[in-house]
Amino acid sequence: MPVPPPGPAAVEVPTLRAPAGLTLRPWRLADLPLVREASRDPYIPLITTVPVPCTDAAGEAFVHRQWQRATDGAGYPFVIELPDTRPAGTVGLWLRDLPEGRATLGYWLTPTARGHGAATTALTTVTTWALTTLRIPRLQLHIEPWNTASLRTAEKAGFTREGLLRDWQEVSGERRDMYVYARLATDPAPGGPD
Repeated sequence: MPVPPPGPAAVEVPTLRAPAGLTLRPWRLADLPLVREASRDPYIPLITTVPVPCTDAAGEAFVHRQWQRATDGAGYPFVIELPDTRPAGTVGLWLRDLPEGRATLGYWLTPTARGHGAATTALTTVTTWALTTLRIPRLQLHIEPWNTASLRTAEKAGFTREGLLRDWQEVSGERRDMYVYARLATDPAPGGPD
């Protein structure tokens, strides 16, 4: 009887120091206030697995899912920690398409952390790490066309809009268009956040 191929290997989520005093680190159970705040945002729960309502048990299950993603080799879920050590959001590097030489990123910040460049800094830091340390040839993002702040974040982090994917993803029970953005290992580094 043939032996099935091994699944993806577990990954260890490192701690990455970013400019402006930001830290990208693994999830902790102490991050439950971050999950609770994200659960109150009108959009984050629609595009993620952040629970609504966010009870203590549901919040803990969310954190355990982040740990499991690393254990399963699905990717690197990072918490974005501000200089005052307050967790403010997340950025994830997802490896499902790694055999084809590409990975996908996703990110969100809580409303109280938006507008100060933290998303751009975090995305740029993980992107640089993925392209140089992990040597992934292509990184991509999928963003709804109306999400101007996220589009700007991707562009500031050096991603290029490649096209519109019609009815790409189901969000809140309906098919939604997404712009696809990419950054290649051969692309020049961005100038940095404004």
